[in-house]
Amino acid sequence: MTAVSNNASSSALPRLDSFIAGKVHPTQGSVSVLTSPVDLQPCAELVECPASVVNQAVRDAHAAYLQHRRSSLAQRSQWLGAAAAAVEAAAPQITAMLIRDIGKPKKAASFEVNRSAAFLRACAAQVLNLSGETVPVDAVPGGAGRMGFTRHIPFGVVAAVTPFNAPINLLVQKVGPALAAGNAVVVKPHPAATRVALQVAQLFIQAGLPAGLFNVVTGDRDAAQALVRDELVMAVTFTGGTAAGDALVRAAGAKKFLAELGSNAANIVLADADVEAAAKRIAGAAFEASGQQCISAQRVIVEAPVYDQFLQAFVSAAKALKVGDPADDSVDVGPMVSLGSAQRVMGMMADAIARGARYALQPTQDGCIVSPGIAIDVPTEAQMWCDEAFGPIALVQKVSDVDAALAAANDSPFGLQGALFTRSLASAMRFSEEFDVGSLWVNEASRFRLDMYPFGGVKRSGFGREGIKYAIEEMSQIKFTGINWQN
Repeated sequence: MTAVSNNASSSALPRLDSFIAGKVHPTQGSVSVLTSPVDLQPCAELVECPASVVNQAVRDAHAAYLQHRRSSLAQRSQWLGAAAAAVEAAAPQITAMLIRDIGKPKKAASFEVNRSAAFLRACAAQVLNLSGETVPVDAVPGGAGRMGFTRHIPFGVVAAVTPFNAPINLLVQKVGPALAAGNAVVVKPHPAATRVALQVAQLFIQAGLPAGLFNVVTGDRDAAQALVRDELVMAVTFTGGTAAGDALVRAAGAKKFLAELGSNAANIVLADADVEAAAKRIAGAAFEASGQQCISAQRVIVEAPVYDQFLQAFVSAAKALKVGDPADDSVDVGPMVSLGSAQRVMGMMADAIARGARYALQPTQDGCIVSPGIAIDVPTEAQMWCDEAFGPIALVQKVSDVDAALAAANDSPFGLQGALFTRSLASAMRFSEEFDVGSLWVNEASRFRLDMYPFGGVKRSGFGREGIKYAIEEMSQIKFTGINWQN
């Protein structure tokens, strides 16, 4: 979705205002007109809320946190379970928003909504196990006659800055754990994800979550900066580009910062792999969702003995994906989020070709829709190798052996999630030890993700971990209490 600055209001379009204290908060501010990537037509007005409104949202959240900070684990579980049911009931409407606002194909949009409800239910179950531990302080002489224990306590107000590519899933991945840990949350969604975020916040309140525990502020960079900078915000959770993460860290200062940042995920195919299965899985990981996921397959590194076989199968698998109208149940690849994004991706492919790469499958552009593109012989100085494409393009690189494959995979400033295809346990364990990523899948492609394992990056891909249990722990602090029981 593209935002076009416009200070004049178009009353025919829905207006996206902040949601504070359980209700829409009409705000005077500059207005951007959002356009749908499906047909490039205006679809909503986005209010850039000023710092004063962001401040109000944070203070309202802080007051709600103080009022409900002693809520029991059972009560938090009930709130999250009711919210999950509300999301399920609203699935058709939210699915339609995902199609219209970001161009997500219908089957992927439906999957995202269902996954989000399941995630909230899992948080509701997991929070019941949020426990501390006893600490054997009498293990040292000075601790004799004393006992100690730990508990998880909330931060207070958590700021969540969310991206466009999974408007509800990456929203609840932050809101659910933060609420489970006992915090209040203020969300600043990407402009294209704002309508979904506002809808979800209202569903939480309607389902029984006390007003103020889930607020949403609207806008773009300025609103995000004001939010993370606020002195009452004690923790920040962010998903987005590395440059944006750097800017938010500087604005936030010394506070907890959980970040999932950029990637250019490597998928390695060794000579002993099931080549046909690898090609099919990697094609889906590279091109579905228009490649607009941080763990989409971008760099495919193939051992020489199976390179030709893999490339042929990979091109065939890419061609088998259906490109077109995201409202069509059978479409795999719909439009990118904006015309600018589509042009950027086509420019990245052109850069590789200009540097000596060749097309194995040439992409085409029709408005915001970019068809799958595959390049070979891409030099390592090309943008496609160095940067994050975040689009439906991938490169295939031939390497001589396992050592060369590992070296190529690690030739990146990023390290989020990678993939390895092999039948060798020894190779799997070697890559587990030496491949610099936060998560590794063997015989699944890099876009495969389940919500129960710790997910997050190394190097420039971020810090901290998501995943139900791990995210709840990240959104809480450990507090120690010691007691001298002899006095």
